[in-house]
Amino acid sequence: MKILLAGATGAIGSRLTVRLVARGHKVLGLTRRDERSQALRELGAEPVVADAMDRDALLRAVDGMAADAVIHELTALTDAPTRHSGMETTDRLRTKGTANLLAAADVLGATVFLTQSIVLGYGYRDHGDKVLTEDDPFGRPARDASDPHLAAMLSTEEQAFTAPVGIALRYGMFYGGDWAQMRPLLAKRKLPVSKGGVLGWIHHDDAAEATVAALENGKAGNAYNIVDDLPASWEDMFTAMAQRFGAPAPRKVPRWVMRMAAPYVASFATDTSMRVSNAKAKQQLGWTPRYPTYLQGLEATCGSSSRG
Repeated sequence: MKILLAGATGAIGSRLTVRLVARGHKVLGLTRRDERSQALRELGAEPVVADAMDRDALLRAVDGMAADAVIHELTALTDAPTRHSGMETTDRLRTKGTANLLAAADVLGATVFLTQSIVLGYGYRDHGDKVLTEDDPFGRPARDASDPHLAAMLSTEEQAFTAPVGIALRYGMFYGGDWAQMRPLLAKRKLPVSKGGVLGWIHHDDAAEATVAALENGKAGNAYNIVDDLPASWEDMFTAMAQRFGAPAPRKVPRWVMRMAAPYVASFATDTSMRVSNAKAKQQLGWTPRYPTYLQGLEATCGSSSRG
């Protein structure tokens, strides 16, 4: 297949590009920065330079090209936002950006459209012991500061499902591929933790593998939870990560301090608890995580980096 991959130089996109090329697919790597073109070529992709938020420029860039599929992996989360306002650009990428990429899919003649979503769309709240599946309500407003994010997640999925073969990937919380950024933060104890509920997590490499599986095996109009087998709290994850880096334990702060200093982070790191099933992805996509738990993923990624 020939694929237009939006976000091809990102944490998921770069890994995805390598895997798609290795599987024999041809990748058109969409980037808004021409200076990233060489990096895309080194990954095996053909660069397409355009801003996905500029509809006219995007359509001009793909005019005359053809592709079988479009994959939307765009976010604006290079620096993790601490406040809800920091999610505004990513929310727009999920609403307007998705619409623009679907328009590009029409120009390209692409019938398959995959979009990045996230399990937080089930709601930023304590879901108790219930195991959430793709049949549970998604994107419902909560009448709080999370509503724009929930609406954006629902929008990208609903728009994707208008494609002949539209698929949504509800990723868990990412870890593993960003150790270069996490290590100095943990070393300086700049990543505090608070008591909170469990979340679904997924290693960047496993997320990329699942996306390839969804492209090749996913069913039209379906969403898939892409998480590992063991939920873990924010505190569990970053305490374990610090240990593997040989860093001091993260500073523990009361929940009210986290909510005041980083209200967006607190909305999921302390105020949300969810257990998410990956059974559908395993059954329909033929995918299983290489790292079934965050402990194995950290040992493979952070453990080797701390020794190197």
